This record gives sequence, C-alpha cells and structure tokens, in this order.
Amino acid sequence: MQQRVVKNSETDLVSTAKTVLPAGTFGNTTLDVVIARGKAGHVWDASGNEYIDYLIGSGPMLVGHAHPEVTAAVVEQVVNGTTFFVNNPPGIELAAAIVEAVPCAEQVRFVCTGSEADLYAMRVARAYRGRDKILKFEGGYHGMSDYGLMSLAPKRLANFPEAVPDSAGIPKSIRDEVIIAPFNDLEAVKSLVSQHKDEIAAIIVEPFQRLIGPEPGFLEGLRKITEETGIVLIFDEVVTGFRWAYSGAQAYYGVTPDLCTLGKIVGGGFPLAAIAGREDIMRHFNKAAVPEDRALVQIGTLSGNPVASVAGLKTMEILRRPGAYERIWGTGRKLMDALGRILKDAGLKAQVVGEGPMFDAVFTDGPVKDYRGYFKGDLDQARRFNTVMLSEGVLKSEGKTYISLAHTDADVAKTIAAYEKAAKALRDGTV
Repeated sequence: MQQRVVKNSETDLVSTAKTVLPAGTFGNTTLDVVIARGKAGHVWDASGNEYIDYLIGSGPMLVGHAHPEVTAAVVEQVVNGTTFFVNNPPGIELAAAIVEAVPCAEQVRFVCTGSEADLYAMRVARAYRGRDKILKFEGGYHGMSDYGLMSLAPKRLANFPEAVPDSAGIPKSIRDEVIIAPFNDLEAVKSLVSQHKDEIAAIIVEPFQRLIGPEPGFLEGLRKITEETGIVLIFDEVVTGFRWAYSGAQAYYGVTPDLCTLGKIVGGGFPLAAIAGREDIMRHFNKAAVPEDRALVQIGTLSGNPVASVAGLKTMEILRRPGAYERIWGTGRKLMDALGRILKDAGLKAQVVGEGPMFDAVFTDGPVKDYRGYFKGDLDQARRFNTVMLSEGVLKSEGKTYISLAHTDADVAKTIAAYEKAAKALRDGTV
C-alpha cells in the first residue's frame, strides 16, 4: 500500500481544523485530507496529491469540477451581482426548467440545502392535509431536521413503527409524530397506513434509498396507497434528481409523486435546492391563496440566488446533450461489474449494491433490500478497503461511489487496478 505524501502545510491545516472545528471537520467526513482544488473528474489535496474523485462533492458535480461552461456562466453572473433577495431572471428560468423537466412539478419553491427542502416538503404536506404525522422508512435520509433524523441510521433496531432519534437535542415529542416502516415492504406500509390513515400527512421516501433500489411494484404500491387515502407522497430526489435520468427517478421508475425535493445537481455545485409539486399543495407557500392557519412561512436570504441558478441551468443544459446519461450509466456499470468480480475472486463476503450512477460494496453475503440488510455489513472492512483506495489515488465517500460525466476510460482502468489492490489487502490481512 502506497503512502500519501503529506506536506507540512497540509499538516498545519489539519491541526488548525482540529482546534477550530468540532472533531476537526465540517461534519461531513472523517477523512484527514484537505482538498484544495478540483478539475473534471479529479481533485488535488493541499499537499499536491491527485485523486480520481468519486465523492464529487457528495454528488452535485455530475458534470465534473470546474466545468468550463458552468464556470463561465457563474463568472458572467458574479460581476452583475450575487444575490438580491427578490426575484431574478436566472432563478425564474431555473424554476421554469424544473417544471418542464420533472413530472410532478407544477410549481417550485427554492431553498439552499437538501435538508431545508425535505423539511419544507414535510411541513407543506402537514399544512395541506392538516395532520401531523409523517411515515418514513428506516435508513432513509431526509436531511438534518428533527423529523428527518428519525431512524436514519439507528444502532438499536427497534420494533416498527417506533422511531429512534439519530441525534441529541430532538424533542421526545417528535418521536410520536414519525412512523417508521421497513423499505421495500409494501405489506408493512399497508398495515401501518390502515392503522394511522387519518393521522398521516405524508409518506416520504427516497425512490432509491441510499444504495438500495425499489423492488418491483414497491413505488407503484406506495402511489396506490397514497392515492386511495389522500396521503401526500413525497419523493426525496435530492440525490436521484437529474442523476438517474434528466427527469429524475420518478421518470426512470414511471411513478409520479405529489411532491419531490431536489438538490445537489440542480444547483450545479452551488447552494441551491428546491421543493416541487402539485399547485394545490404548493399554494400553501402563498399566504394570499389559503386560509391563514394553513399558510406556510418560508424565507431564505439566498433562496433562488442567481449564481447558483445559472450554474444549475448550465449543468442541466449539459446533461440534456445526447449521450450524457448513457456515458454516466456505462461508466458506472463497468466499475460495478469489475468490483463484483474482484471481490468474488478474492473470496470476500461482499456484494456490489446500487446502480450505475451510484453504488458501493457492502461487506455481507446476506440480502440487502432494506436498512437492516445493509446494517449487517462489515463497516470495518469497508473502511479498510477505502483506506487502500485512497492510498492508490481514488477518493470516495465511506459508503458510496458517485459517477460523473467527467470520469474517463483511464480513470476506470486505474480504479479497477485499485480495486484489485484493496481486495488483495483485505484478503491477505495487510490492511
């Protein structure tokens, strides 16, 4: 295993971070690496080490870092102002582009983060239905709100539908407002809805939950249940929106929700996210259109800011070009197939879970169709595997490999070589 060259300047930065930042990080990753710049599908740390980047900013850089067309659009806007707190042309144009692209989108409300988008989507659903409870799925990630941080990654596997808070500081009363169901278990959802149908405002779901795909009929079943009961169906497409297909996972799977949340790609790498959906639900953001006790207050200093909007518009334009999604999916499938073969040849209890645009190895030989299957994976093995990958010049998150349009055939070849070294190190116990 190679040793990463670390210069004193980066060591000093890491030391400073550990002094001024809790845990020495921004809260996103435990990696002791400081990334100084990125270009296309690569990044460089503060010591000058180069990496193939499969983290891509945790997903937003689908067309690659510092794409020249996105950069040019941003620079052109920056000299004309960065934010105004009122409507601006790029923000309006981006909303129109989302409405045109996304099946469920009749109107759009901008925020800055995916966490905000999920928070407001759940809130507007509660305002629309006049109910308090949300049904979510164990292991589903819906941001950092009190509701969202229920049973995201519970270390204690409670009996369904008990909600387990993932953070301190969440009022105990919130637990009673969140109903937890197992992903990919339609019968469990039917049972819970029949018990609580007059209390549930919305079901929120990632159509592709972290690394786990929906089983045939699951999303269609959720749509049928919610239509029959008047419950709002929310697709959290912060990750899958504009990644699975230009019109998102709802178009890819052929199931249209009532609301969806978008983020990451739609802001082109800048802080921007959105709630999109049916006009009769979205009108609750307009206090003049609904009774006062049903109106939603939502204000954000940077919501719909023009810099993020032009970056999102240009990114969406690039993704509309012929062959973009074929390339993203093709690159991912090559890597998935190679990783699965290499892990099997090494005799490791592991499997590759996910789809072309986003996947990873889970170190278990059991089925992974929900959080509990994923929970059985050996996280220590995954960390050691990733340690070798980093030493071989491949940067990825602790639990995902994100593919970008900028990754090349040479990147794929180098990554496969790194897979082989990491698998051998795990097999031989040298890491």
